Amino acid sequence: MRDLAAVHRALFVAYPDALLLADTAGRIVLANPAAERMLGYGAGELDGTPVESLVPAAIRPRHAAYRQAYERKPQPRPMGTQTELVALKRDGSEVMVEIALSPLQIDGTQYVVAAVRDIEAYPRMRQALQRARYSEFVAQMGRLAVDARDPQLLLQQVPAVAADALQVDAAVVFLLEPNRLEFRIAGGVGLLDDEGPAQRIPNRPDTPPGYVLREGRPVTVTDFRGETRFAVPASYLGQGLVSALAVPLADRGQTIGALMVRSRQASRFGPDELHFLESLSNLLSASLQRAQGEEALQHSQRLESVGQLTGGIAHDFNNLLTVIQGNLQVLEDHPALAGDDGARDMVAAAMRASRRGAELTGKLLAFSRRQLLSPSEVDVGELLESLAGMLRRTLDQRIRIRVDAAERLRCRADPGQLESALLNIAINSRDAMPAGGHLDFHARACAALPAEVATELGERAAHERYAEIAIVDSGDGMSETVRERVFEPFFTTKELGRGTGLGLSTVYGFVKQSQGAVRLRSSPGAGTEVTIYLPRADAAGPAAADGPQTAALPPGLPVLLVEDEDEVRAVVKRFLVALGCRVVECASGEEALAKLDAGAECRLLLTDIALGAGLRGTELARRVAERLPQAAVLLMSGYAAELLHGEGGGALPWDLLRKPYEREALARAIVRALDAR
Repeated sequence: MRDLAAVHRALFVAYPDALLLADTAGRIVLANPAAERMLGYGAGELDGTPVESLVPAAIRPRHAAYRQAYERKPQPRPMGTQTELVALKRDGSEVMVEIALSPLQIDGTQYVVAAVRDIEAYPRMRQALQRARYSEFVAQMGRLAVDARDPQLLLQQVPAVAADALQVDAAVVFLLEPNRLEFRIAGGVGLLDDEGPAQRIPNRPDTPPGYVLREGRPVTVTDFRGETRFAVPASYLGQGLVSALAVPLADRGQTIGALMVRSRQASRFGPDELHFLESLSNLLSASLQRAQGEEALQHSQRLESVGQLTGGIAHDFNNLLTVIQGNLQVLEDHPALAGDDGARDMVAAAMRASRRGAELTGKLLAFSRRQLLSPSEVDVGELLESLAGMLRRTLDQRIRIRVDAAERLRCRADPGQLESALLNIAINSRDAMPAGGHLDFHARACAALPAEVATELGERAAHERYAEIAIVDSGDGMSETVRERVFEPFFTTKELGRGTGLGLSTVYGFVKQSQGAVRLRSSPGAGTEVTIYLPRADAAGPAAADGPQTAALPPGLPVLLVEDEDEVRAVVKRFLVALGCRVVECASGEEALAKLDAGAECRLLLTDIALGAGLRGTELARRVAERLPQAAVLLMSGYAAELLHGEGGGALPWDLLRKPYEREALARAIVRALDAR
């Protein structure tokens, strides 16, 4: 070539990457136009500039030491072999760069040529850096989500982080109100004038959050001006908003709101932005669920405390009502009132008030979940029709519910607990049919028990007649492994937070306590059938009837009465004496055992369960049954809780009379206890 220097100069100027020629003192001798453009300098302004001035102040000493070490042992170093560096532009901003170094001698003088590449200028590099940046923001929010106990903090921080990370004009969290009819704005940045705390957005598919809720998946808007899927608020267009991205907020599989970001740029959001926003949504959803779970736990603990308190109050109150009702009944029969209609009316009014008090304590026990089972005749068809009507209103409309029940079929069970058991089974069926299906209730008199059920029921199967209630669904069905464990407490196949594993185990416990049995049939893809067998109300045996309205006791029946409350004991003794019994009264279980040791006669033990600090009535009953196998046992209690269970949590083999009770109720209970023995 005629002028090699001119060629070299032309190559230096035309090279697309930034080129810097520096001397051994670390000063720039020459910079090409690409370097001046990248760093924000004019033509020739970099000449004579120290190399360290192009590095952020915090890393200048380290960079100078590295440069000096390179000058002592210069060798080519291509790009990609060193960690990326940060270059400082003339305006103070920073740019991520990668540098290649080459030693160069010109006329015996040592120089270094640095080729500098702006890695952010390459799409794949920009994408990687953007993803790393998003990941850092997600990690930051993750740390905050772990530490924050107040969900309101996250409701404010998430939109702020979303707006900062995505560099958008607005970010908003919409949450559904409990009525699911409208949204409220729970947090946001860049909110419009009509997006205040009091603003409510209808939950309709023609509103932006309502459309997201209906879709149940992310929604991208490339340009609001051409949007037709929902009505775009005028304020969006008035503020120049063009594009948007929204993702649903979920709680246990149900959409509860939406997280939305909005921008004044068209087609602003791609897959990376969607992934980032979904990550924030998941963090926020998990935090809201945790807060709700902690609140529910605290509420449950409060209810448990209230339950224990109300149970204790009910016990004491029922003892008081026993005294009041007993004395009123004795007074009602007193000869002095025979001709005094006014006095008899007052006694009757007091009796009615005491009965209302007893009903109130029953409600307290029901609230605290410490009520006793109350077996009674249940019209199965009527109960199933009522339950089906409720389920049709509350379950997925795609689930068809049918009832087929024999007329006048009655079983003996606690109606409230039976309805609760059937509801538990129906809810499990609903969860097994996410796309809909059919749920059928069948009820009939059982002509012959299946062999495995008869074996489970033992001797009762030969003496009882049973009603059969089957619940059949067309759901996913169960594997053999699941079938084997389905009645175990705390076993569940549902995702975390959606099931306690107690539903079917409580069904099993209720049915067993009601002297019945449960059978389950299921296979994958073939649905599930749960069949409950309960004693018929017209069946023979001890569970068949409450007995006559009046009852005749054997004359002179020897009764061992154990009651720690003096006034209650006095009332019960009056009842027993009026019924013709011979009574030995005791204030404790220990005293009762001592009197038996001394030769006291006993054909019936009538004992309260809670006997103060001494022996419990249930333990006393067990010891008396061991000593006197022919003696009948009748328990009394104004409080139903763990005191009523034997060892291992099983049902006790003795009848229970609830306080307060009237004399005729006591007589009927004694007859039942004697008949059972």
